[in-house]
Amino acid sequence: MTLELVPQNRMLIDGEWVGSKSAAVMNVLNPATGELVGTVPKGTVDDAGAAIDAAYDAYAKWRLKTPRERAKILIEAARMVRSQGERISRLLTLEQGKPLAESNAEVWRSDGVADILEFYAEMATKIRGSVAISEVDERRAWVQKEAVGVVGAIIPWNYPAVEFALKAAPALVSGNTVVMKPASTTPLADLELARLMVEAGMPKGVLNVVTGPGAVVGDEIARNPKVSKVTFTGATETGKHVMRLAADTVKRVTMELGGNDPMIVCEDADLQMAANGAAFGRFGNCGQNCIAAKRLYVQKSVFDKFVELFLNRVKRIRVGNGLDPQTTMGPLNNAPQRADVERLVKDALDKGAKLLTGGKRPEGPMFEKGYFYAPTALTNLPQNSLIHHEECFGPALPICLIENLQEGIEKANASIYGLGASIWTTNLSKAMDAIGQLEAGTVWVNACAEVPINVPYGGMKQSGFGRESGVEGLAAYSEMKTVIIDYGRRSREWYLAP
Repeated sequence: MTLELVPQNRMLIDGEWVGSKSAAVMNVLNPATGELVGTVPKGTVDDAGAAIDAAYDAYAKWRLKTPRERAKILIEAARMVRSQGERISRLLTLEQGKPLAESNAEVWRSDGVADILEFYAEMATKIRGSVAISEVDERRAWVQKEAVGVVGAIIPWNYPAVEFALKAAPALVSGNTVVMKPASTTPLADLELARLMVEAGMPKGVLNVVTGPGAVVGDEIARNPKVSKVTFTGATETGKHVMRLAADTVKRVTMELGGNDPMIVCEDADLQMAANGAAFGRFGNCGQNCIAAKRLYVQKSVFDKFVELFLNRVKRIRVGNGLDPQTTMGPLNNAPQRADVERLVKDALDKGAKLLTGGKRPEGPMFEKGYFYAPTALTNLPQNSLIHHEECFGPALPICLIENLQEGIEKANASIYGLGASIWTTNLSKAMDAIGQLEAGTVWVNACAEVPINVPYGGMKQSGFGRESGVEGLAAYSEMKTVIIDYGRRSREWYLAP
């Protein structure tokens, strides 16, 4: 299958669908079969520069559009996403690997791309400043919000469609122009979404999408002086590299980086609900979720019962091609990602961990060419196991025994990451204690791994800074300008003093 409406081997620069200046292309492969899904331009530094120049030139007019004018385009784009959602969802499954039901949710169902576009369209006319009371009678002061300028957005491959919307929508309604770099393995759905934005009325140069290697296109976005802000979602080490490049021109940055989210199950928890939550939180999107449950701490008195319920739930997971309606977990997106999961599992087993389930690639003809890995659970892990400390971005979960809640909190916080954390308990006092102590940007009680559009999302520690989603996600794309007006004579008398 190839791109259906975006011209083949084309990206969006200054309102035109163009190839790379080098004429080179990149293949996009189906992670379930290894088959070719499509090809896209292999963008160069010059391609990225051309897109940035276009966005820089378009900014002068776009920033003067009224918020309502900008919002109307997003509303029309949301309508088009819904009308073509099933086709785009299929394209997303083909390039990313996730089950079609998950792609549908990401693109056009609840809290997907269409809802995000509408949410920020509705917020466009709510951008407000504030008035300050002056100490001088004939002087007034206020703070107004203005666009930042050109925004460079670097998109991950795990949720490429939703991240497209979370970065583009608030940036655009705030009056910024955007240059996007999709992940090299998942650019197709993003290009289709950009096409719909153009058809919805987006002016030339306001939204640009440049495909190509991160070390080329992404680096140029981060260092080009015409880019005023960079928003990045991805691995912590890559984020540090982007920040270093952005620092030379003092760009504003939003960084949503890695995580190693803990989940604590107390002895008074609803164990079946917690087991279901752990399975969903770990194995959704094949574990390729920044806020997936990645470390599980279960109180000793209910450990065995919880493990039994959890393994029974895991047995119901069906691994396969995401296009098969019976599939509930697809492949990992790429070979290096699977190899990294295998490395972490092998390290734990070599150090004495006990394998409860999985721990290998599934067997059979349908799995031979894809990047499949069985849902995996481990216990009896020594504390020096790498999976305790590194982010496992795939379907492997360490389950650890704790004596009490405080031990769980201490182990949960013993990480360089602080993206999300969850506690499962029916005791409100325990929940409130955990909420206050857990070092994470999001804390769930009896839930995990989901954040609605209208609340902020981001991390502490080396999980990044800044927030996406919610009103806070909109604020990240505006600058505050203080205005002071002296309109009387008395307030200027001190200027004339000898």
